Amino acid sequence: MSKIAICPGSFDPITFGHVDIIQRGANVFDEVYVVVLNNSAKKSLFTVEERMDLIRGATAHIPNVKVDSFRGLTVDYAESVSANAIIRGLRAVSDFEYEMQGTSMNRLLNNQIETFFIMTKNQYSFLSSSIVKEVAKYGGDISLLVPDVVIQAMKEKFHLI
Repeated sequence: MSKIAICPGSFDPITFGHVDIIQRGANVFDEVYVVVLNNSAKKSLFTVEERMDLIRGATAHIPNVKVDSFRGLTVDYAESVSANAIIRGLRAVSDFEYEMQGTSMNRLLNNQIETFFIMTKNQYSFLSSSIVKEVAKYGGDISLLVPDVVIQAMKEKFHLI
């Protein structure tokens, strides 16, 4: 039986912190689906399709990663691809409190799907997509925060080229 995990998120945009979590998850699981959740409550900079393209570019070096999108419950998507695990990255204690709520609800909905928390590397503990967007918006250097494919896309979005 294959060990399949999903790594859901908004990824607006994908950062080196995300890539780190995805890579480490891919080292443990046979397949990892990076799933862009279409959250209509959030105003995104990039469309779902653009985010998927950026993720594909940022994870092209990881052969067992697949990229997809989904609207609905995370456990429903996990069931649809026969995943038995959900990967979530943690930066700080505040992330844990938020993630614990989601994990508890997911377990209530389907107790056959386990959630694995992966602590981010220290160098990414402050990093968020929101910070990246704010710095990029004003022309700041984001080269240590995101893959090159994202830098180019951010420059285009903010008309910096």
